[in-house]
Amino acid sequence: MDELALVENAKQGDLEAFNQLILAYQQLAYNIALRYLSDPEAADDATQTAFISAYNHIRRFRGGSFKAWLLRIVTNACYDELRRQKRRPITALEPCSENDDQIENPAWLADDAPLPEELAETDELDRAVQHCLDHLPDDFRMVAVLVDIQGFDYQAVSKVVGKPLGTVKSRLARARDRLRDCLRGFRELLPQKYRLENEG
Repeated sequence: MDELALVENAKQGDLEAFNQLILAYQQLAYNIALRYLSDPEAADDATQTAFISAYNHIRRFRGGSFKAWLLRIVTNACYDELRRQKRRPITALEPCSENDDQIENPAWLADDAPLPEELAETDELDRAVQHCLDHLPDDFRMVAVLVDIQGFDYQAVSKVVGKPLGTVKSRLARARDRLRDCLRGFRELLPQKYRLENEG
């Protein structure tokens, strides 16, 4: 069954048709959320919220690209998740157990990151890129994730984020400038060809 037929069936309440649509884009949606939020649990929450919202609102889908429509819901869920995270209270520096006993070595304080020499070069570079992505303004980060990591074209991103093409291009250019500046701090992790470019 083609996507258009699945959408029409889903709009009539066919849960199986909706599930087939979601299965087609589940991994892509999760990957976008993970890159944007850099937290697997938050990415799971955002994609689940997005899929529930898509199911509840599928009758409002008026045609065009179902993929773009769904990913717009995913990006909105990511923005909402980020806002929720920013509102969460900060964990106390001296956490206590349920009995108000101070915890000597709380688990969250442990640095479970592997030592740099234990990481493969690609893993280190990926972490550097994610670090730089995490420090971009929210709107810049989303277009960078969609274009440079997921490989969407500008027109598709324009539909997903609901902004004009010029805005998408402008945000992407500014995101790339900031990423380039940030990655200069990780020059030793960059492949040789990029290192030479950055030395000038």
